[in-house]
Amino acid sequence: MEQTITSLLLEHSEQLFGMKLEASHFQFQKTKKELKGDITLVIFPFVKMLRCSPQEAGVKIGDFLVAHAGFISSYEVVSGFLNLVVSDAYWIEKLNEIQSETLYGWAKPDSASRIMVEYSSPNTNKPLHLGHLRNNFLGYSVSEILKANGHKVVKTQVINDRGIHICKSMLAWERFSPINAAGERETPQNTGLKGDKLVGKYYVEFDKQFNSEAKAIISQWEQGDFEGFSEELKSEFLKLEAAKEGKEAKALKGIEDKIKDLAKNQTTILRDAKEMLIKWEARDPQVYLLWTTMNGWVYDGFDVTYKAMGVDFDKLYYESETFLLGKDMVLEGLEKGVFYRKQDGSVWIDLTSDGLDEKLVLRSDGTAVYITQDIGTAVDRFKDYPDLSSIIYTVGNEQDYHFKVLFLILKKLGYDWADQCAHLSYGMVDLPSGKMKSREGTVVDADDLMEEVVAKAAEMTRERGHLEGMTEEEKEELFQLIGMGGLKYYLLKVDPKKRMLFNPEESIELNGNTGPFIQYAHARIRSLIAKAGTMPSNTIASALLPEEKEIVQLLSEYPVVVKEAGRELSPALIANYTYELVKAYNHFYQSVYILNEPNTELRELRLILSDSVAKVIRSSMQLLGIRVPERM
Repeated sequence: MEQTITSLLLEHSEQLFGMKLEASHFQFQKTKKELKGDITLVIFPFVKMLRCSPQEAGVKIGDFLVAHAGFISSYEVVSGFLNLVVSDAYWIEKLNEIQSETLYGWAKPDSASRIMVEYSSPNTNKPLHLGHLRNNFLGYSVSEILKANGHKVVKTQVINDRGIHICKSMLAWERFSPINAAGERETPQNTGLKGDKLVGKYYVEFDKQFNSEAKAIISQWEQGDFEGFSEELKSEFLKLEAAKEGKEAKALKGIEDKIKDLAKNQTTILRDAKEMLIKWEARDPQVYLLWTTMNGWVYDGFDVTYKAMGVDFDKLYYESETFLLGKDMVLEGLEKGVFYRKQDGSVWIDLTSDGLDEKLVLRSDGTAVYITQDIGTAVDRFKDYPDLSSIIYTVGNEQDYHFKVLFLILKKLGYDWADQCAHLSYGMVDLPSGKMKSREGTVVDADDLMEEVVAKAAEMTRERGHLEGMTEEEKEELFQLIGMGGLKYYLLKVDPKKRMLFNPEESIELNGNTGPFIQYAHARIRSLIAKAGTMPSNTIASALLPEEKEIVQLLSEYPVVVKEAGRELSPALIANYTYELVKAYNHFYQSVYILNEPNTELRELRLILSDSVAKVIRSSMQLLGIRVPERM
């Protein structure tokens, strides 16, 4: 509508304004609720051109649009704003268009460029947790929104299957796993434990042993025993101890943390983990076999979790493969002068002239760091998909600096496509009990959380009743649908950039801005349509009630919201739009007769209106990865 009005005014700009205008001169906004009108044109830019008051300018433009636009029935000028009233005929025609379009609001499939969206990207040393749920739901939803905008989308993850953290789980399992009567260490097969949870158990065990050994070292130092340690280290410890005197609690803790780090770096368990990493990079047969075995357990566990989440991937990348390419590129960059080598043999890049710091890209022992493998992965992806227009990395905002560095390094290595890479940065998820820490085993497990919300959804639904005639299998499917719908919606309705507090109880409530509230509206409409029997294909009504007009207006905004959500990479825009639509429909549903309406034209209009709302609910929830029920 805005485009039509703009085109019409541009075409007649010389007649109206005495000069040629540009589209940028026309600013539209929603008409305030307390005023009459459907769309508002800001008049102030035209006052000088027309050499008259805002009131006179508004009347001149308003009269012209009523005479020539066809769908503008009247107007009102209020303090420099032209509030335009759109005719009911226009909205009724719009409703019929919405009803007739199968993929209303979506662009033609594959009509836009190819984009890769990376999400999940787990470590193979622990199971997926609450933070991964937000990551996966966000990445999957953004992928679906981009598809709805016509993009060819490649959904991918890079699996962090190498590094010191992986070796920690491997070493702990090798050392601390009990041996059963059959002479076997713990496995998913002989314990019944999901593979990712079993491996995560030993990551936590490593940390316990690591801290215990560090604590013993500090105790030894405090007793003045430095046997086996260097004079340099002794001097550093004594200097830190002396610095503690007279310090307040916060400063004291900082010094004690430095002492802990000093001790941790002297532990034999950390040294052994580092040696295991060097052996792994050298493809030591025993270490490599252990690595492939334990990773296999984790992948089987992840597959179960992803299925429960309802997310999938088109292409997988493994850091164990891409880090080698990254190392080669670092060595090439070293020859070109992009990187430099320090005296200890480590390789760095100096980004201080770009407002960043110096960055390590290869350790002194030749092993890769995260940035090394990320360089290799990015190059690998553009080789696999030469027509990529962009890569979107769905990663938490604690990695904002990392991606600035990555994109800048890629640019300095000569890859112009680095400008098309984007970091979809999102805020962390907190719980009422506080922050999660995986090393301490205090993380909220994704499987447990999904199971919990589905159980709560089952309890809530059974209490409400309305399950008559459903088989146990149908009931279980409904509980799953409501629980997971509530969980996904709760994590997606918040702007991705914002940190959020997650409350499982709130996520499945039937009232308020929740998934079940929207799912229930869809089920209510489907029940209404089923009772109606035959559905009319269009309406010939000639007038709309304010409640009806509001819904058609909201429905007409859906394509704009889909575009904006794709541009902003924000499923929250889709979620909150749908909530407003459902609120308006519920008000309409309570205000007028639908099936009991004696006037056939009005009854058909309201059925089409209801069906169109259900269509947009299904469509919008599909973009969030949420299913909607036929009954509830």
